[in-house]
Amino acid sequence: MENTIFYNRNRRFFSSLWKKLLLFLTVFGPATITAMADNDAGGVATYSIAGAKLGYPILFLLPVITLLLALTQEMGMRLTIVTRRGLADLIRERYGVRAAMFMFGTLLVANIGTLITELSAVKTTSGMFGIPPIPAVIVIVIISFVLITRGNYKVTQSIMLVACLFFLVYIFSAVKAQPDWNLALTNLAWPHGVDFTQSYLKDYLIIGMGVLGTTITPWGQFFISSFAYDKKIEKGKVGLSQLETYWGAFLTDFFSFFMIVATAAALFTKGIDLRNAADPAVRAAEAIQPVAGVLAGKLFAVGILNAGFMGLVVVSLSTAYAFAEFFGLSGSLDDSFKKSKTFYFLYIAQLLFATLFVVLSQVNLFQVALVTQIINAVALPLVFYYLIRLTDDHGLMGEFANNKFQRYFATVSSVVIVIASLFTVAAVFLWG
Repeated sequence: MENTIFYNRNRRFFSSLWKKLLLFLTVFGPATITAMADNDAGGVATYSIAGAKLGYPILFLLPVITLLLALTQEMGMRLTIVTRRGLADLIRERYGVRAAMFMFGTLLVANIGTLITELSAVKTTSGMFGIPPIPAVIVIVIISFVLITRGNYKVTQSIMLVACLFFLVYIFSAVKAQPDWNLALTNLAWPHGVDFTQSYLKDYLIIGMGVLGTTITPWGQFFISSFAYDKKIEKGKVGLSQLETYWGAFLTDFFSFFMIVATAAALFTKGIDLRNAADPAVRAAEAIQPVAGVLAGKLFAVGILNAGFMGLVVVSLSTAYAFAEFFGLSGSLDDSFKKSKTFYFLYIAQLLFATLFVVLSQVNLFQVALVTQIINAVALPLVFYYLIRLTDDHGLMGEFANNKFQRYFATVSSVVIVIASLFTVAAVFLWG
C-alpha cells in the first residue's frame, strides 16, 4: 500500500514537472538567443583582451554583468509580452516621430559598424583554416541571406539555438589550456592572485568597463523585444519568459567565463598582450595553439566564426525589426517577402553594404569599433530612459509595472551601464 502511494506521488510529481517543462519550451528562444548573440565576434575579442591582459581577476565582474544583463532584458521582454507591442513601436507612439527617427538613425549606423566587425572577424579567422578570406565572407553572408529570406520564425529560431551549442568549444579550449581552476573559481567571489599595481588597476577599470559595455547594447534591447513579439508569446506566460531571460543571461556569461579562463591561462601567464593585434580574438586563437594544442586553438577559432554568424543574423534583424516598428510597417519572419518588403530589403541591404565595405577596404577593427561604441554610448542612455519610463507606466503595464525595487535598481543599473559604455569608448581609444 505504501509503495503504491509513493509510486503515485512520484508519477504525479514527474507528470507535473514534464508539463511545466513543455510549457517552458513554448516560450523558450528569444531571451537565450539575444543574450548569446551578445557574445558576438566583437564580444569574443573584448573577453580575449580582458583575459590576456588582466588574468583571472576580471572574472569577478561576470556575476555583476550577468545580473545587469538579466535585469535589462527582462524589462524589454515583459514590456512586449504585456503590451503586445515592440519597444520601437511604443517609443514612436509615446514620444513621437522625431524621437523614433533619431533612435533608428543611431541604431542603424551603430549596427552597420557591428556588422562590419562581424565580417572582419570572419575574414581574418578563415585564414586559420586555409580558406580564402573573400569567399568565406561571401559564403557566410549568403547563408545569412537564405536563412532569413527563405525560412520563417521557427526555422530561424531553431538554427540560432543550434548555433548557441557551438559555444561549447570554449569549454574545450579552456580545459586544454590547463588553467588554475581554483584561482579561476575563487576570483568569481573576489579578485586576487596578481600584483595590483597602479597600472594594473587602471587597465582593470577601463577594460572591465569595456567588458560590461560590450555585453549590454542598444541593439540587444530592441531585438529581444521584437523577437519575442514575433514569437507571439501569450501574456499569461510572462513568468516563464522571465525565467528564460535569467537563464539566457547566465548561459551567456557561463561561456564568457571559459573564454576568459582560456586566454588567461594561455596568454596572461605568458605575458602576451592582444591590445595591439589587428584582430584580438583571432590572435588569441593563434596564441592558444602553442600552449593548449592546435585543436584547442582551432576550436577557439570555430567559436569566433560561429559568433560572427550569430551576430550577423541577429544584429541585421534588430535593425529591420526596429525600422518596421518605428515607422509602422509590417515586419515578421513569418510574413512573405511581398507583405514585408521593406523589412526584408533593409535586412539584405545591411548585409550587402557591410560585405562590400569589408571586401573592398582594409578594415581596421578598432577604428570601426571606435565609431560603433561612440554611437552606442549616445543611444544607450535614451534606450534605458524609454524602457524604464514605459515599464513604470501602470496604465500601460497594469499589474506587471515595475515595483519600487525594480524601478530603483533598474535606474541605478542603467547609470552603471551608461558609464560602462563611455568607458568602452575610452578603452577603444587606448587599444587603438
